[in-house]
Amino acid sequence: MKAAQDYHVEAVDYATTSALLHEVRDAVFVQEQQVPRDLERDALDPLCHHVLARNGAGQAIGTARLTPDHRIGRMAVLPAWRGRGVGAAMLGALLEEARRRHWPDVSLHAQVDAEGFYARQGFLPEGERFFEAGIEHQGMRRTLSGPATIAHRAEAVAITTAIVAQARRTLVICSRALDPGLWDAPSVVDAVRHFATRQTGAQIQVLLQDAGTPQRMLAPLIGLGQRLPSVFAFREVQDPVDLSYTAAFVANDDHGYYHRPLGHRFDGEAGLTHAGRARQLSDEFTRMWERARPVTEYRALGI
Repeated sequence: MKAAQDYHVEAVDYATTSALLHEVRDAVFVQEQQVPRDLERDALDPLCHHVLARNGAGQAIGTARLTPDHRIGRMAVLPAWRGRGVGAAMLGALLEEARRRHWPDVSLHAQVDAEGFYARQGFLPEGERFFEAGIEHQGMRRTLSGPATIAHRAEAVAITTAIVAQARRTLVICSRALDPGLWDAPSVVDAVRHFATRQTGAQIQVLLQDAGTPQRMLAPLIGLGQRLPSVFAFREVQDPVDLSYTAAFVANDDHGYYHRPLGHRFDGEAGLTHAGRARQLSDEFTRMWERARPVTEYRALGI
């Protein structure tokens, strides 16, 4: 599986590549993070599906594994190669293998400073944080078959971050009033900002039932829209049918969606590989959008 021109990720046999796998893991976990070597190595290794990332010269630069109990772990990338997509490529290869095995979901223990990375890949937090090998972790899970059930704010923030990060060119947001706790969450705002500034031709359409409240609350997305007027468009519903619409949702143009039957609550369902449902919501959005009025007052501050 090619991840970029200067490195590639491949499935490997543990028996013949264990030296390379442990070379990377020892560098990251034992030397850099001070994890005891006897905790880093375990009896599961020979039973796991391993992937190895190599640079153009064939040198090992990253590794990860998939355990028989459906858990992703030992994700390690050498410092010089971080931020270049190696971790995402390895994670994608493991998810692909899990789907090939028809697993319904996979879980992992994310180091807290990497929680945002896994959230962008569709993993949702579950349970309380805990310490493992002296490092704070968060349990996370990604559903691979069927939509994921969203019940709490932390899950809502994680899946919204993933949907925004997954978007190619367009993102549609249907919200009552830019949902405090969700659309002002730092990870969500950062993901929206990154999408809006990195992608040429990016379009973000925001349809509101109440345009006044977000303006009074200084919602971050309004500020982004004022700085990037060619990317953002805001409208407010007026049609009586739309005013009685109770749901809220976000959908992208790459099979991702998060739908909440009651727009003032976080509970709902979501998925990152559900083209039909994402397209259905986008079509529903378009019909309401065409009946709505432009929120010209959002352009009042300096544009």
